[in-house]
Amino acid sequence: MLLLNPKKYQDRNYPDARSKEIMLKTIEWFENKGMKKMKEDTFAAEFTYDFAEFIKKEKIFETLFLPSGYGDKDQYYSTYRMFEFSEICGFYGCAYWYMYHVSTLGLDPVFLGDNEELKHKAVEALRENPLCAFGLSEKEHGADIYSSDMKLYPQADGTYLARGTKYYIGNGNEAGVITVFGKVDGTDDYVFFVVNSKHEKYECIQNVIHAQNYVSEFALHDYPITDADISCRGPKAWDDMLNTINICKFNIGSGAIGIVTHSLYEALNHAAHRNLYGKSVTDFPHVKRLFVDSFCRLAAMKLFGLRATDYMRAASEEDKRYLLFNPIMKMKVAIQGEVVHEMLWDIIAAKGFEKDNYFSQAVVELRGFPKLEGTRHVNMALIAKLIPSYMFNPKEFPEVPRLNGNQNDEYLFKQGKTRGYAKTQFHDFRKTYATKNTPNIEIFKEQIKAYEEFLMVSGMELGEQMMNDFDFLLCVGEIFTIIAYGQLIIESAAMEKIDDALLDQIFDFMVRDFSAYGLELYSKPSSNEKQQASCQKMIKRPDANKDRFEKVLKEHVYSLVDVYEMNP
Repeated sequence: MLLLNPKKYQDRNYPDARSKEIMLKTIEWFENKGMKKMKEDTFAAEFTYDFAEFIKKEKIFETLFLPSGYGDKDQYYSTYRMFEFSEICGFYGCAYWYMYHVSTLGLDPVFLGDNEELKHKAVEALRENPLCAFGLSEKEHGADIYSSDMKLYPQADGTYLARGTKYYIGNGNEAGVITVFGKVDGTDDYVFFVVNSKHEKYECIQNVIHAQNYVSEFALHDYPITDADISCRGPKAWDDMLNTINICKFNIGSGAIGIVTHSLYEALNHAAHRNLYGKSVTDFPHVKRLFVDSFCRLAAMKLFGLRATDYMRAASEEDKRYLLFNPIMKMKVAIQGEVVHEMLWDIIAAKGFEKDNYFSQAVVELRGFPKLEGTRHVNMALIAKLIPSYMFNPKEFPEVPRLNGNQNDEYLFKQGKTRGYAKTQFHDFRKTYATKNTPNIEIFKEQIKAYEEFLMVSGMELGEQMMNDFDFLLCVGEIFTIIAYGQLIIESAAMEKIDDALLDQIFDFMVRDFSAYGLELYSKPSSNEKQQASCQKMIKRPDANKDRFEKVLKEHVYSLVDVYEMNP
């Protein structure tokens, strides 16, 4: 079964007993808590202390977060295992997912850093208090992380005093390990150092939102820091900050998949048991279309995510393909989740507002996911740098299998310098597309050729166009993104043994999305006549096949009616 179903999760294949124990105990904890209590806590904006206590008791973050060589003797860090846990947390609520996500952000700079003693101290701190926080953003500077006002002020005895404020910092009310990004006063050096929220020189000012998750503003008032508290300093601190985000923003896509999966179950159960005008809601043609489209988009999110996980785990100094698939996981998967929610809401209508269901909180909470760890614009600007290399400069790589075993993801904590991003190379996507020739994939290949033509006729002028018109860049990047998205969906579908009917129905919406982006790009004021001619070739009609549609509807979508409902 492709989608997460907590009632059937014990049937999954796990690499080891501890991994299975973590996932099943977490699901059991949520189901025992039940929907009623979960909603009460949501409305009360009750911080998730109960979840934190469960995490501490079961030592879950110790298992999930620590790389090999720390913690237990058989410890390993697995992006696949992180994907699963993130998906489960998202399935039950953003507040739980957020507590997990910002803890990974907070701890990872320590293990990317140079200070070995600090790493072992962090392990001990994690056992006492599993919550961590990532002190990066500042109120006045927002995403401008170059302009940090947080400073370490050198003292005569060789120590430092930390002074400044941070804003939008998850878990800042309770975290035992808070990695703070700033500068050393009097120098150009960036620095990462560690503080504790319970220190007398630490002030938690407020939660800047009204919700269960605590998104803090905090201040350090001459907080004493020694070299033992500094993870790294200089250019490496900058690299470690970006590399931390590289590792952790992957959680955004997997969390979104979990959220939307729960919403799909609720929408299906509601529609299947509602009768209007003498017939079941699930029999209306427009409802069938919306459900098939929703399921196919969610299936595509999951298939892409699984395959992107493989490339994260296979990363090395010679293979940095994850640098493309990671921001796509963060950005496109989360945005696709919003698209699915809108479709499901069109089906269940007023039911989507009701206070007693999961859906009403999910549609609000998911809206924030694409805005985390870099906006759509920031991530697309990164992605667009890879267009020439991906499209026209392929390289041979060893085949990457499904990596869901218990190997340690060694390279993620040794990513090194962040320069040379645009030189990242990829295997030839055309070879992947050549493995399938279903009707809609064939149409999609024609659209790719039209995009290649667009790039060729644009020439060197394209870079200048994108630099001067960010809306133009977004559209060019969206089309590029959907090509890479489709590539990994095809690769993953083969591994998951997805039938051709479902795969081709997925590419039905992919063709439509490609056409929509092509039309948008055609309409941009920056597009010249040659570019417009290529854009017109991108606009295609998908192959409509009633038998295929009905097969997907019956075997994949409506077969999910009543398979899951959260314990009351």
